[in-house]
Amino acid sequence: MDFYSQSFNHLKVAKKNHQLWITLNNPEQSNAITYEMTDSLTSVLRHADFDSEIRVIVLTGEGKNFCAGGDVKAMENKTGMFQGEPNELRMRYMQGIQQIPQCIEQLSTPIVAMVNGAAIGAGCDLAMMCDLRVGGSSSKFGETFVKLGLVPGDGGSFFLQRVIGYSKAMQMSLTGDLVSGDEAYRWGLLNYLVNETQLAAETEKIAEKIASNAPVAVQMTKKTMKLAYLNDLQSVLEMAAAYQGITQRTADHFEALMAAKEKRAPKFQGK
Repeated sequence: MDFYSQSFNHLKVAKKNHQLWITLNNPEQSNAITYEMTDSLTSVLRHADFDSEIRVIVLTGEGKNFCAGGDVKAMENKTGMFQGEPNELRMRYMQGIQQIPQCIEQLSTPIVAMVNGAAIGAGCDLAMMCDLRVGGSSSKFGETFVKLGLVPGDGGSFFLQRVIGYSKAMQMSLTGDLVSGDEAYRWGLLNYLVNETQLAAETEKIAEKIASNAPVAVQMTKKTMKLAYLNDLQSVLEMAAAYQGITQRTADHFEALMAAKEKRAPKFQGK
């Protein structure tokens, strides 16, 4: 059986040509993140990153919302990932939900968040972990941890400010205010603001635009960008030189040169 056609807890997976669409599937709780979802998501992402047929990943939510973050009922009842005393909780975070940012940050394959409805708390952070975000007017973002007497324990403080800058990230984190789709686009939380009725179709077009480029070059460009905001110039230049040395000898590079010469679209093979 194909890996993607098996059943995953709190997750739906569908392969579309060179795209892999992953849907958070816990709609009764607005796709709140669970242990099961964490295990399923990290397993699928790691597999897809080594699948040469997958050139871009799209992450979205089932139903009306992208992801409501943590399960508030489980918090109240001290169950699931929220059970135990402080040190046990710390370990549960490290071995549980924090595996998601650890996994996503290691991906070479580009990942696009299609933000349908609300992305709240850990859901907002999950969207920020992705490389690009697409949404509509009904998309909403909220770094709402302080309203529950909490901190962003899943790495939100790392990712949010790298998307919209320190000042706006601090504003969202300290107030817990929601940011609407239109405002989110102006702030840079959304890369693309599209017609609500065309959200899936427009996201697929954007994903296809990425997938149509040379796969090795796309992956190494992503890695270079990630390195660039974490390291000094000399380290980035050395890595860029190494990556350029690799890509400049790929078959796809010479296919692109030939296609330009022949005035046609290139046919990339990921080689």
